[in-house]
Amino acid sequence: MTYRLYTAAFAGVLGLYLPLALVRGWRRGVPINARQRLGWGQARRPVDDHRTAWIHAVSVGEAIAAAPIVEGVRRLHPTLPIVLTTVTETGAQLVRDRYRDVAHHRYFPLDLPGATRRVITAIDPAFLICMETELWPNVLRALAARRVPVMIANGRLSDRSFRGYRRVGGFMRQMLDQVTVFGMQTAEDAQRIITLGADPERVVVTGNVKTDAPADVAGAAELWQRLLGLGASQPVWIAGSTHRGEDEVVLDAHARLRHEIPDLVLTVAPRHPERVPEVIALVQGRGWSAVRRSTLPRPRPRDAVIVLDTVGELAQCYSVATAVFVGGSLVPMGGHNMLEPALRRKPVLFGPHTDNFREPAALLLEAGAAVRVLDDVELASALRRILTDPAEGSRMGEAGFRAVASRHGAVRETLDLVARFLSPAAARALARSSS
Repeated sequence: MTYRLYTAAFAGVLGLYLPLALVRGWRRGVPINARQRLGWGQARRPVDDHRTAWIHAVSVGEAIAAAPIVEGVRRLHPTLPIVLTTVTETGAQLVRDRYRDVAHHRYFPLDLPGATRRVITAIDPAFLICMETELWPNVLRALAARRVPVMIANGRLSDRSFRGYRRVGGFMRQMLDQVTVFGMQTAEDAQRIITLGADPERVVVTGNVKTDAPADVAGAAELWQRLLGLGASQPVWIAGSTHRGEDEVVLDAHARLRHEIPDLVLTVAPRHPERVPEVIALVQGRGWSAVRRSTLPRPRPRDAVIVLDTVGELAQCYSVATAVFVGGSLVPMGGHNMLEPALRRKPVLFGPHTDNFREPAALLLEAGAAVRVLDDVELASALRRILTDPAEGSRMGEAGFRAVASRHGAVRETLDLVARFLSPAAARALARSSS
């Protein structure tokens, strides 16, 4: 009965959202991929007569973070084709580009019984690894019915998610019983999932796999200088993963600095690529030039604002920055990945809303590698100090790199759980113990 009520509520919300999604998709040119997410026209498996290793990554950030997990699963289970699912179109694009010789892409099903059944039948997984805390009741129930083990990898629970899940405590306990193992980022995340009903014996603190991101190739900074048309010593600051309401603050801060540092270049990377025209309009509304990254390198006004309109390049682009502001933090979105610039030895700035990255934010602040700002005045002030004092910027960058490097090991811990809980022998033992 609980599942029926959930499914009815989910279908109702979906019905209300569908017209809005169609309008937004038409206006912004973003497909909703309803057919694929309902499992229609996907009867064939990715590779006939083989079960698969299913890894789910919601969008771009999770798909990038999944790279070492994908490679580790290939080593552990070389005979299993890998299926990598996403929800967003940008995530799908990155998977097709970056994993085209490694994994087959599909869209994650809408959490309706028929859709989950069709997609799971098409994928035929030997196991599922969900990056971060993706909990979909009908998907988990369908997998449990087929005795397919499920792992939550790099799991985290924000304050908002934890409060929401606690309101449906009984249902949560029932759902969490269907997860084989939880690899959580921090001790706080682990305690939260246990409070919600997870078996403590199946909850492990692995750390954050994003701290284990591979280093850029040699010469990355020089490459990006050429790609963006920058001078060899030209200062550039990057505002990454910005949301509506932050771009104006970023541009206000830049306006305060461009007269003091005439050759300063700003690169803005909207979190959602469909917002690129909106950001360009904001730049041009100030009488400034704006160029898309996809049109570079080509001659451009020296002080033009560069707008990153490509997918999956932001982390690499950080290599050329003098300083980085990480968005989703001046507006209540929970923040985005500040580990990527820190691993590239860049001073990091972010706003007060970092609930989704509480532990990394605290780590960088404690190390003296980051500055928390509240508005354009504080953002400009922090940037001015970094841009005019190279020694301070270098100190912050090195401090951030050392702090993040000290937390390495999450990928190894995560793959150890995959080997222990998701191998065929382990899966058979778990199935016997639960039957």
